[in-house]
Order: sequence, then C-alpha cells, then structure tokens
Amino acid sequence: MLVVVYIFNFIDRSILGILVEPIKADLGVSDTAMGFLGGIAFAIFYTFVGIPIARMADNGSRLNVLTVSLALWSGATALCGFALNFWHLLGARIGVAVGEAGGSPPSHSMISDMFPPEKRATALAIYALGIPIGTMLGNLGGGWINEAFDWRTAFLVVGAPGLVLAVILRLTLREPPRGAAEGVQIKSGDAPPVAEVFKYLWARKSFRYLSLGAALHAFVGYGIGYWIPAMYSRSHGMGTADMGTALFYLGFASIAGTFLGGYMGDKFAKRDIRWYVWLPGLATLISLPFTAFGYLWHDPKTALWVLSVHYFLGAYYLGPTFSMTQGMVGLRMRALAASISLFILNIIGLGMGPQFTGIVSDLLNAFTDLGSESLRWALVLSLVFNLISALFYLKAGKTLEVDLAAGRAMT
Repeated sequence: MLVVVYIFNFIDRSILGILVEPIKADLGVSDTAMGFLGGIAFAIFYTFVGIPIARMADNGSRLNVLTVSLALWSGATALCGFALNFWHLLGARIGVAVGEAGGSPPSHSMISDMFPPEKRATALAIYALGIPIGTMLGNLGGGWINEAFDWRTAFLVVGAPGLVLAVILRLTLREPPRGAAEGVQIKSGDAPPVAEVFKYLWARKSFRYLSLGAALHAFVGYGIGYWIPAMYSRSHGMGTADMGTALFYLGFASIAGTFLGGYMGDKFAKRDIRWYVWLPGLATLISLPFTAFGYLWHDPKTALWVLSVHYFLGAYYLGPTFSMTQGMVGLRMRALAASISLFILNIIGLGMGPQFTGIVSDLLNAFTDLGSESLRWALVLSLVFNLISALFYLKAGKTLEVDLAAGRAMT
C-alpha cells in the first residue's frame, strides 16, 4: 500500500516535466520560469514544511499524517488543470509540494519498524520503486492525454484518483508498532526536538557525505527528469506521446536499478558494511559516459537505448541512502531523520537541479549560436555534479561503521 501511495506521489510530481512544452506554448513563459516552477518553488515548500510534518508523525499517528497528505497533493494536482496563468499554476504546485512533504517521512518510519537493519535497504528500495513507476506512468499518461485532449485534462485525470486512494489507505492500512523490528515497543510522543536530531545527524561524518552525495545525485536526476522531454522535442522533434512512451520503457531500467541497489547493498554489506555507500558511488561513476552519449548522439533511438544505462545505474543510490539514514538514529527520530535527509536532497536536487538547467539553457541560447541545442548542452554541463556525488559516496564509507554503531546504541 505504501508503494502504491508513493507511485501516486511521483505521478503527480513528475507529470509537469512531460508537459513543459505545451504549458510554455500556452502560458508564454521562459525556460527559467519553468525551471522555477518545477524546481525551487516546489522544493522550498516540500522541504521546509516536511520538517514539522515529520515531527507530527514521530509524535502521533503516521497513518493519519500520510492520509491527509495524500488527499492534499492529489487535490492540488487536479487544481493545476484549472490554472489560467503562470501564477495560478504556481499556487497549485505549491499545494502539491505541501501535501507531498508528508508522504515519505511517515512511510520510511513505518517500513523501518517492519524490517530489521540487514533487510531494510531492500525494503526501502522496494518502497522507492514508487519513484520510477510513478514517473513512468506520469510521463506516459501525461504525454498521451495531452495529445488526445490538452495539458489541463492531464492534470485532472492523474490528480483525482488519489482522493479515492486516500480513503482506501485510511480504511485498510494498519500502522506497525514503533520499534517492532528491533524487538522493542514504545509509545508515540516525546520525540526529540528538530534541532537536536539535526545536530546529531550532522555530527555524523558519513551522514554529511551521504546526504550531500544524494543531493548532488538528485540535482542531476531531477534536471534530467524534468527537462529530458523538452530536450528531445527540441533536438529530435519528438512529440509528448512518443516521448512519454519512450520514458515509460526507460522506467523499467530504473525499476531494476532501484531494487538491485537495495538488494545488492544488503547482500554485499554482509561482507563489508561500507558497500552500502560504495555501491551507489561506483554505479554513478560508471553511468557518466552513457549519460553524456544519451544527450549528444544524433539518432534519438540509439541515444535513448544507451541512456537506459543511466536510468539503471542512476537509481542504485535510493535504497542504501534511505536505509543508512534510518540506521543512524533512534526509534523516535526516524520520520524526522527521513525528513532531514529528504530536506537536504530536495532543496539542492529538486530545488536547484531543474532551475540550474533552465538558467544555463537560457544563457547559452542568449550568448551562443546553439539555439534549440542549448538545453542539450545545459544537461551535459550538469554531469559534473554527478562526479562530485560519486566521490562523496565513496568518502562516506570511512566513518560509516562508527556512525551506524552510534545509531544502534540509541535504539
């Protein structure tokens, strides 16, 4: 059930990317404005509101927090379809951000109470399958509905079913006891203050490198996810339906990478716990030339096939990152720890990734003769952040064992 909710989360979040070109044509806005809409405007509310919502989840019913959040982001997505100008659309997307801020922190906390540490990366990777599946369905549905009707109808069609799912979620899901996976049961309430949890986590060197590595990885990933449909439209003439279908199939590579990242992390970590961070670091390094090829090659079919390697290896980091964050804190900190991790990941990745690419594209278009090719090269330039991300992940291994031991002691 949590995976299904997360799928709806990413359908509603990602559909904007496939609709960038028709929205630009209808509302008459720039790449910088669209980057703001899909990046920093969303991320500010998503990250900052997520902190108090996560504290509510640590102190009270995680299921209630998740149910209300799902209803809010689904309703706000439907409202996007009624936007008459850029500012209306911005307001509705802020509503989506506020709702989605309450999605992952309570879910991470519940899953961590269901599975012991040695299986947690696999479990959280399975939960993270909501990212590629939701993105796949958002791209496919948004692309085809836009061409059959228009972009407004696409928002209405994908948003409304989430309201029904919220009712089903509340009536069917049972919240696990806190600490069940560790054989300890504690009551809700008395969660540590936000500042205390942040200070504790930031004092762990491996968390600093892990969170910054994930943030820079997401910086590139969100830039790709948001702008790749527009880039293939401008450089290869692909329509939203064809691009939505192509991204749907690429999503299967992300599904495989997301699951294997968690599963192989749990498997290799039996020999050396540092594989939890070595694996995503190495996968990111290996993916770089394939990603560049996917941007630059002249034939779109070949480019997309090669780009599938990026989608596969680029998803390895999710399960291990979520699992290690949960492993470094005590039972009453789990939702808040997830929110802090997602705060760092999203304020940098989601907030700045699409915005950076949009600004660089406009600058290249203004000061060079690249024209419609400016977006392609803006995406290529962003890959330097993937290189730094990989180095951060590899560096996180130096203190990982000590920091995880500190988290077990708090349990």
